[in-house]
Amino acid sequence: MKRRNKERAFFLLFRGCAWVVALALIIIVGYIVVLGIGTISWEFLTQFPRKGFTEGGIFPAIVGTLYLVGLVMIIAVPIGVFTAIYVSEYQSKNWFGNLLRVVVNNLAGVPSIVYGLLGLGMLVFFVGWGFSLMASAFTLAFVVLPLVITASREAIQAVPSSLREASLALGATKWQTIRHHVLPYSLPGILTGVILSISRAAGETAPILMTGVVFLKFTLPQNVWDTFQAMPYLLFSLSTQTPYDKTQDFQWGTALVLLVMVVAMNLSAIIIRNRYREKYKW
Repeated sequence: MKRRNKERAFFLLFRGCAWVVALALIIIVGYIVVLGIGTISWEFLTQFPRKGFTEGGIFPAIVGTLYLVGLVMIIAVPIGVFTAIYVSEYQSKNWFGNLLRVVVNNLAGVPSIVYGLLGLGMLVFFVGWGFSLMASAFTLAFVVLPLVITASREAIQAVPSSLREASLALGATKWQTIRHHVLPYSLPGILTGVILSISRAAGETAPILMTGVVFLKFTLPQNVWDTFQAMPYLLFSLSTQTPYDKTQDFQWGTALVLLVMVVAMNLSAIIIRNRYREKYKW
């Protein structure tokens, strides 16, 4: 009886914690939706800002954010996945593989503002890229690389060894085994890391603040060497550098658009992941 009461108490505790998390999420999302939905309009999504962000829209920030996230994924996903393959399949049991795992785990804990300082010193000034979309994209790629590598490595290592052994026994090379068997079965887990990376890249402010984003820009970036607007930095600037009563509609509208954009990108990745999960089962 005592054991059963303990089990019931812990079950209620776990359920309570789960409800607290769910309730917090509902409150945050609901608050943003209620305060921001009235600002959303076709003009808000397709126009440039006017009169000190009291009229017009956030079109440059939307385009800049999409450009930025796209570039970050193009840079970070291949490097992260290839690194995970190398660590898991080729250097899994030697000192270099262990060292690389320690380095990746430590990089995941570095504050994003430190990455921003690294991008400022190395990419903007030393390499000579200047304040640009490319410098911001590479800096954010440094931020999300540990997430991609860790998730990809765990997904690859979760593939049963028997699958590799069967492929090698039939005469396939190691790379053929990885390409045709290991990667397809580990792809859902890899996409999970990509989903987390998209969310983080879309919401980061500190790294891009120091490498290429601007507050006032009334043109779209012409190439990757141009400065750009992004919604996280626009939201930060509106909240700290303008009177709240004059730009509050823009602030909550921008927050809602950013939230919807991140959710839409995540849902797209989740749909792709689920399709591969249904296709490849063991």
